[in-house]
Amino acid sequence: MSYAAAPPGRDDRLGFAGTLARWTRRVVVGVILIVLLLVGGTAVRVWQVARIDDTRAADAIVVLGAAQYAGTPSSVFEARLEQAAKLFEKGVAPTVVTVGGKQDGDLYTEAASGKNYLISRGVPEDRIIAVEEGSDTLRSIEGVNRVMGEAGMSSAVLVSDPWHSLRTRTMARDAGLDAWTAPTRQGPAVFTRESQFHGIARETGALLWYQLTHFSADFPYDAGQ
Repeated sequence: MSYAAAPPGRDDRLGFAGTLARWTRRVVVGVILIVLLLVGGTAVRVWQVARIDDTRAADAIVVLGAAQYAGTPSSVFEARLEQAAKLFEKGVAPTVVTVGGKQDGDLYTEAASGKNYLISRGVPEDRIIAVEEGSDTLRSIEGVNRVMGEAGMSSAVLVSDPWHSLRTRTMARDAGLDAWTAPTRQGPAVFTRESQFHGIARETGALLWYQLTHFSADFPYDAGQ
């Protein structure tokens, strides 16, 4: 009795090089799909948290710094400070913490210019703590965490731009703070669809970088100052 030889399989017909190429393409496509899902999922979370306004009582309202010019807050920073002043007036927290260092050549730190602005808005000087350090979000959060810890405070409402909320909250919680967010709803960060899209894209990349490396990545902000 004789048996017919089985037809060659596809891998046999392709040979080693062809099979390797086919599996390489599958792996590349799989990696691309995973990256797209990760980026897309993170962008959705950035958008979701940007919509949250959590104004429950806390130990402090923390205002993340932004550019200032000779002691005058930029429009981005002013929008954040206005939100902090409103939260203070509502009794959300008895203390406001401003944070941020200064660039080479500056006469004022972001924290000091923020404090002066809040005083002009009627917030008592003795209710404001200026943490005059931090050249990026992570260093600012680390400084705030240390100063608040020394003062016996552990919970904070974080005020920044909406798109910055998730990354700021993530860093604050990683540092040990009980933190939630109540971002500003005014200023260049929310003026246009273009600025909103830019903010979400920037924060998606920055958050993924932080989660991967635990380093900060504050990409340039061009929605207006």
